Amino acid sequence: MMNRLRTRFAAEEGTALVIALMAVLLLTALGATVVMVTNTETKIAANHRNSVEALYAADAAVERVVEELLMVPRWNDILTGTAQSAFSDGAATDTKALPGGGTIKLDVATAQLQTDSNAVAQWGANNPQWRLFAWGPLANIAPGLEIDSPMYAAVWIADDPAETDGDPNADTNGTLTVHAEALGPFGTRKVIEVTVARTSSTEIERGQIAQRGQEELNQRARKAAVQTPGKSLANMKMSVGTGTLTVQ
Repeated sequence: MMNRLRTRFAAEEGTALVIALMAVLLLTALGATVVMVTNTETKIAANHRNSVEALYAADAAVERVVEELLMVPRWNDILTGTAQSAFSDGAATDTKALPGGGTIKLDVATAQLQTDSNAVAQWGANNPQWRLFAWGPLANIAPGLEIDSPMYAAVWIADDPAETDGDPNADTNGTLTVHAEALGPFGTRKVIEVTVARTSSTEIERGQIAQRGQEELNQRARKAAVQTPGKSLANMKMSVGTGTLTVQ
C-alpha cells in the first residue's frame, strides 16, 4: 500500500509548477490587456484634445486675417497676390517645419487646395482662385503674447464665386471667401471656411446716427418727472415721432 502511494505521488511531481506557470501566463495576459486599453484611451484623449485645439487654431487664424482685411483698401491686391498678411513664416516656397512634428510645403498645399476646389466648383469662369495670404505657427499669431500651441495655421483667400463678373482676380461686390487650415500632431487637421463682406461707410454712418438718436431718446426718458408719492399712478406714453413723454 505504501509503495503504491509513493508511486502515485512520484507521478504527480511538477503539477504545482505547471499550475503556477499557467497562473503567471494568465496574469501576464490580463496585465498586457490593461496596458493596451490604457494606452488606447490615452491616445483617444490626446487626439480629441488636438482636434479641438486645431479647430480653435483655425478660428483664431480667421479672426486675425479678418482684422487685417479691414486695413486693406483694395481687395484686388489680395486676389492678385500683391498683398499678404503680416502673419507669415518666411517664404511660402520653403519647406515649413510643423511645431507638432513633420513638414509642409505651402506651394504644394495651395496647388492641392486649388485642385480640390476645381473638382467641386460649378461656377465656370468665376471658380475661386486661391491665394495664400497668411501662414505660420499659432504661437506667433499675436505678437507680444505667449501662446503655447503645437498648431500651424495657413489661410487662403479667393473671390466670392457667386460674383458673376467672370474674373476671379477682381472683387466687385466687396465679398471674399476665406479658407483656413490648422495642422497639428499625429496628422491633426481642421478646416474653416467663411465669407467676409465689406460694410459700406454709408451704412456705418447711418448706424452711428441711429445710435445717437436712441441715446437722445434715453436721455429724455431719464429726465421725465417721477411719480409723486401718495398720489395715484399716472399713465405715461412716449411719442415715436418726437420722443416726448405725455402724462395721462
